[in-house]
Amino acid sequence: MRAHPMAGDSFIAVVLLLTDLLFFVAAVETPEVPMPPWYVVVPLDIAMVVPLIFRRKATLWSTYLLLAIGIPHGALELGAASGLAIMISVYSVLVYVGRKQGLLFLLATIVTSVIQLWVDPPEDVWVLAIIGVFAIALCWTLGEFAGARRAYHEEVEARLHLLETERDQATRIAVGEERGRIARELHDVVAHAVSVMVVQADGASYAVDGNPEMAKRALQTISETGRGALAELRRLLDVLRSDGDDEPRVPQPDASALTDLADRIRQAGVPVTLAIGSEALVGLPAGVSLGVYRIVQESLTNTLKHAGQGAQAEVRVRREADVIDVVVADDGAGRAKQLVPTTATRTAPHAAPAGPRRLSVPGGNGLIGMRERANVFGGTLEVGPAPGGGWQVHARLPVRLAT
Repeated sequence: MRAHPMAGDSFIAVVLLLTDLLFFVAAVETPEVPMPPWYVVVPLDIAMVVPLIFRRKATLWSTYLLLAIGIPHGALELGAASGLAIMISVYSVLVYVGRKQGLLFLLATIVTSVIQLWVDPPEDVWVLAIIGVFAIALCWTLGEFAGARRAYHEEVEARLHLLETERDQATRIAVGEERGRIARELHDVVAHAVSVMVVQADGASYAVDGNPEMAKRALQTISETGRGALAELRRLLDVLRSDGDDEPRVPQPDASALTDLADRIRQAGVPVTLAIGSEALVGLPAGVSLGVYRIVQESLTNTLKHAGQGAQAEVRVRREADVIDVVVADDGAGRAKQLVPTTATRTAPHAAPAGPRRLSVPGGNGLIGMRERANVFGGTLEVGPAPGGGWQVHARLPVRLAT
């Protein structure tokens, strides 16, 4: 019935039609009560029940049509279809349209019934009136109950739809964040490794004739860097392919690996001075430690690519209470001619007051990744020319120690 409501309503209409036709066939005609001819009764009985089929899809017009057809049907006393159809109509308007329209239809039904009883009052008028009042009251009560239940189900469905929408939205946000994280990791791995390999390959091509030993060391560095990049890429791809956490994972680098990173950059041809405070890396959260490593890695990679020949780099990492301060500076030419003035990035709750205006590069996946890593922890990132010349990256990341 719920899946095919018109089928159920059609069944009700057929039952009422057969009842009235059976009443017409079984009725005994007398001179005092003549029966109308069949060509009047049959069409009128059919017209009396057909609107019931559409009481759910077109409630108002079908119910008022039933009320209008019920006037001649009841006046000719052709059966009970008119009374039962009106009762069903009261219920239908209340459930499928609303209480206001239900009251209007009930008022129209009462006025029509009173006029009919006043024009042609039967002998048992009071009995019929009492039965009609109780019947309509019963239909109204059932309609109120069914309407409340229907409204409850609609509200539950609306809430479920809202929850599904919120869940889908949260899923899309999570997917976007994860894509951004993976993009940063891939960029950090690939850009750093490829930059080192390109520089070493260029050096090897110049030294292959005059200094074969240097060319051999450069090729060895290329090989080691490529293997390391492949291992990192395999680790990331394993994470993407795997649905579970049963397989062991290779740990990501952290701030304790800055010494190895500096050594690789030195082998690539850029002298690096590394200054790490004695207590700077003690007790760092894993996320902050990884962020420090990636920021230093990207900064040194940019130095390797853009600082020019003969440039030197310096990395300073120190701890100030609950803030880790990272400075990566070089004395090369950098990309100063591409700069545009901007103000400092957002200030973290634990960061120092904003200094003078800096110059930052708006584009580039590397700088975007560093800025996002700083923002994730509520820190700041300043990128631009160093006060004494060259290029400088200055990051401050709050360290929220567990209590």
